[in-house]
Amino acid sequence: MPEEPDPHIANMDEQLALPRKNGELVFAAPWEARAFGIAVVLNEAGVYPWRDFSQGLAAETAAAEQHGMPAGYYERWLETLAKLAIARGLVTPEELDARTTEYASGLHDAHEAHDHHRPHETPGV
Repeated sequence: MPEEPDPHIANMDEQLALPRKNGELVFAAPWEARAFGIAVVLNEAGVYPWRDFSQGLAAETAAAEQHGMPAGYYERWLETLAKLAIARGLVTPEELDARTTEYASGLHDAHEAHDHHRPHETPGV
């Protein structure tokens, strides 16, 4: 599980607070933990101050609420991360779109390759 080295990250405003259960960070899917980790590492590397990330997240949250969009916490987190990566010149919008398409295609291919009609084998059973 990713650590929270910067107290600004662990103690974000209530509206932006990281999802937790019993004090531990909660991620519903592996990509959420990866997005969290990337944002923290880029901050630690000095790519942007955490204030820039939290302000971007607040703007994404406000926009989602204003438009009645049901996007989840980490979807807004990922959108904030993408915008900062583009603004800081880490990636172009075209590169980001290409990687997103490539990733989505890989997920689709992996899902299609899985045989849903064959029972899963349990080792040692």
